[in-house]
Amino acid sequence: MTDTLAAENELDPFGGEADMGAALSERVLNQDEIDSLLGFDMGDGDDSERSGIRAIINSALVSYERLPMLEIVFDRLVRLMTTSLRNFTSDNVEVSLDTISSIRFGDYLNSIPLPAILAVFRAEELDNYGLLTVDSNLIYSIVDVLLGGRRGTAALRIEGRPYTTIERVLVQRMVEVILNDARAAFEPLTPVHFTLDRLETNPRFAAIARPANAAILVKLRIDMEDRGGRVELLLPYSTLEPIRKMLLQQFMGEKFGRDNIWEGHLATELWTTETEVRCVLDEQQIPLSQALNFKVGDTLMLNVSPDSEVSVRAGSIPLTTGKMGRRGQHIAVRVEGPINPDIAANLSRGKR
Repeated sequence: MTDTLAAENELDPFGGEADMGAALSERVLNQDEIDSLLGFDMGDGDDSERSGIRAIINSALVSYERLPMLEIVFDRLVRLMTTSLRNFTSDNVEVSLDTISSIRFGDYLNSIPLPAILAVFRAEELDNYGLLTVDSNLIYSIVDVLLGGRRGTAALRIEGRPYTTIERVLVQRMVEVILNDARAAFEPLTPVHFTLDRLETNPRFAAIARPANAAILVKLRIDMEDRGGRVELLLPYSTLEPIRKMLLQQFMGEKFGRDNIWEGHLATELWTTETEVRCVLDEQQIPLSQALNFKVGDTLMLNVSPDSEVSVRAGSIPLTTGKMGRRGQHIAVRVEGPINPDIAANLSRGKR
């Protein structure tokens, strides 16, 4: 019995360390470690870098950095809005571009701080919709400025009541000014008109895309001395898809230049390309009723003679003229005229 116990002890000389390792393996992660692993820390803003599982989930989002022309368009929008809003409010207005980011449409709707006014607009030429969100601080500031509020005092913010008709009308006028500036900002790329469709206060009624769809979110800051707020412009990726090639450019009017090697290769292949030509003896116009009455054995009289010219064509394009004859057992055409000058000029330019 004693020998058996001694043998067991010899077999597990590190029994204490094994128990300690088992205890360490059963350690429970705290909340901060779980949030760091998953990447769903609620304290992070939209601008912070995402990590963990959250980064994997959002890896399918479209990054605005793949559309470099967007930043140029929105920089132009900031300059236009600064001038137009100064004229609109008769006050010193400063517009700044905070961030341009990619976000899922459903996540954005859930992140809108209420109360706010959401303007749904339509991009006519792109045949899709966009969303413009005006936060409550900017709404009360614009109303205060347009109705003659004193400078140097913050706009009075009243919580717990819906926006009045006067407030909605004044905000609608400001939204129309911003949409007109957006049209001018996109003008160098493509003509597109943004038309205001409706104003909403409930994000559920402003659903213009599927919750999982990717969108481009532009946050603009509008300051009027000690008053101001934020405007957020959201464009679903499906809205920008028709002009995606233009947005991929690094600068306005970008072109890749000429590839002389490719042009020479294409010209060489064109000269060795086989084409089918037809020799037309004569053409006649007859009524359809006569053509439908053709029977086997009917004879068609052509207005040609053995010395008449034959038109040599490639499809419907006339190439040259010649004379019909026979060479051995084959019908032949002897070319007697030059190639069509327009075709010869085009082929010469292609050869060069």
